[in-house]
Amino acid sequence: MNIRYVAELEPNFAPLSVALRDFKALVNEKGGEDLLIAIERDQGFVSRNDMRVLADGVDDELNFNIVERVIKSLLWMRGGYKIILSGPENLCKRIQEAYKVNGLREFDRNFMSGIYESEFQVIISKCPCGVPEAREASSAIGRHLDGCRIGFDAGGSDRKVSAVIDGETVYSEEVLWFPKENSDPQYQYDGILAAMKTAASHMPRVDAIGVSSAGVYINNKIRAASLFIKVSPEDFEKRVKNMYIDVAREIGADIPLEVANDGDVTALAGAMDLNDTEVMGIAMGTSEAGGYVDKNGNITGWLNELAFVPVDANPDSMVDEWSGDYGCGVKYFSQDAVIKLAPAAGIELDSTQPLAHRLKAVQKLMEEGDPRAKKIYETIGVYFGYAVAYYAMFYDIKHVLIMGRVTSGEGGAILLERAKEVLAGEFPEFSIELHIPDESSRRVGQSIAAASLPETRK
Repeated sequence: MNIRYVAELEPNFAPLSVALRDFKALVNEKGGEDLLIAIERDQGFVSRNDMRVLADGVDDELNFNIVERVIKSLLWMRGGYKIILSGPENLCKRIQEAYKVNGLREFDRNFMSGIYESEFQVIISKCPCGVPEAREASSAIGRHLDGCRIGFDAGGSDRKVSAVIDGETVYSEEVLWFPKENSDPQYQYDGILAAMKTAASHMPRVDAIGVSSAGVYINNKIRAASLFIKVSPEDFEKRVKNMYIDVAREIGADIPLEVANDGDVTALAGAMDLNDTEVMGIAMGTSEAGGYVDKNGNITGWLNELAFVPVDANPDSMVDEWSGDYGCGVKYFSQDAVIKLAPAAGIELDSTQPLAHRLKAVQKLMEEGDPRAKKIYETIGVYFGYAVAYYAMFYDIKHVLIMGRVTSGEGGAILLERAKEVLAGEFPEFSIELHIPDESSRRVGQSIAAASLPETRK
């Protein structure tokens, strides 16, 4: 693999965007076959993303390794519980085996089964006619600024809340908390309720509540969220699923509520600020959250869980503890990335401290002009430039907006400038503008955009 920009603190970083580009060139050289890929999700919606691959027997390992990464990416970008394939027989069978019980991608299988409450399947069709056509939908959400609104952003290391009256922020606060370290969901419930009550106290009434939160939400119910990673399945079912609905009722029985993935809210915030469409939002905090606003300015209904989308083709790269997979975005665009790179930069962090405190220690060094800290952000910038190119192979993107605690301070600006350099130098065919909001918006902008999510009752 020939890459123009080496990640200084992780020289073995092998961008999946370049690996896929090289694979496509090899298929063109060798002659390939069509692989038809459809992924079905709730309500019969279907995403299609076909590709050319090598014929069986040409280089089966490379064929599988690339296609497995692409299908995993599509699964976490689009979401779904049923994969339908038509193409080279041996390749399709290996993908099918990977998603069986005890297979290579059992975590993904189980996660999607839980999200969509359906048995996960990989179906192989011998005839291309057996692969369903795309059936997509998008919905308008947000941009409602009338009345007195609460916007809440539930991060993994801090929670932000804003009180907004007719589009003007009258109060915002940011509070450190540790939801990922607490197995009793009463901790999370009390923190969310306290934040909303504080915001409510700064307004004459509450007309609507919008929530931006990492995870998957359907009809305002929590289907999966890393904030509750230590909560038992029994407590999740009984005490977590309806948590935002229950908290909103304590604020007011009939107050409209809208809960959205924090990546989608980041994208919405960017679309509102830029007054444009085809915006990808990425929040770099305790994890990586992704969201997307399409050409119509709408949310797509796709999963957009970029934390689990691979960006590094190096099989020896860092493994995510939750999914058990390597090279996934969570280890490249979150506080984990900063912390994992610190030793390579020559920075020793106190491993007994919470992750958020270790991130702050690096950010303090950045404020002091420490060149070691700068190298960390430059390295993440290289990661990001290549990752944006990979995302652009599956999304139509005009703008990428980044937010979140990792982007705070000078480090965020360095990260973005390095990413721009990589994207322009390595992938000039993509005309994508990268943006970072001002410091205040970076930290609490999501909670303000969240406030615009629900419509008020007339």
